Amino acid sequence: MSEPNHEAPVLCASHGAVRLITLNRPASLNSFTRAMHALLLPALNEAAEDEQVRAVIITGAGRGFCAGQDLNDGMQGDGAAPDVGAIIESLYRPLSARVRSMPVPVIAAVNGVAAGAGANFALCCDMVIAARSASFIQAFSKIGLVPDCGGTWLLPRLVGRARALGLAMTGDKLPAEEAERIGLIWQCVDDAALMDTSLTLAGKLSKMPSRALAETRRALDAASTLDFGEAITLEADTQRELGRAHDFVEGVSAFLGKRPPVFKDR
Repeated sequence: MSEPNHEAPVLCASHGAVRLITLNRPASLNSFTRAMHALLLPALNEAAEDEQVRAVIITGAGRGFCAGQDLNDGMQGDGAAPDVGAIIESLYRPLSARVRSMPVPVIAAVNGVAAGAGANFALCCDMVIAARSASFIQAFSKIGLVPDCGGTWLLPRLVGRARALGLAMTGDKLPAEEAERIGLIWQCVDDAALMDTSLTLAGKLSKMPSRALAETRRALDAASTLDFGEAITLEADTQRELGRAHDFVEGVSAFLGKRPPVFKDR
């Protein structure tokens, strides 16, 4: 990778097999702009294409993770109402789809407020670890909109319809500890432990069979719209493919040989 430009709205760094992507507009709580999108999606694509990357962490610079869409960027036209739908289609659809189709696990390390699209972008990740001082806000109702960046799909599946509606309609702040309690996120940790905890988890996942982890994500997501029999068929089809791959042979061989496995598939 080239030397990072620390003034850029997105920063990338490698920690062994872990790629750390940092949203870098701290003065604006890392709110999304077109300039940030123009770097963030390519950064994710680069991580997806790099065979050496086996886990990704996304976090925010400064005191926030991401405050959602910057309403001063691309939302003010020449007197006409902005086409918010076009912004979703052109920016947030490809971003959320990329995160949910990564060939490696993606962890959101939420270090402060995650609001609006910023909250749902975090929830698109496979696991969310949040600092104890962090919070999640479905801020859309406060400006006359509905949850986006996949929020309408994610929220009821994570916390159920009642809580999803409550969070989306009130737009109230949800503290990280409560987010963990209701199952919205994976883990809440002390602020000082956030990055170490995230790097430790990413390091653990990077040594696991990446392809199987990505297929686990895909199968669980797909099963939410299948009946029981269809889900088992999907399991069988997926196992058929994985059973022919290197990592299954290696995992079985390592188990029988009582040695650590070396997984390579991606």
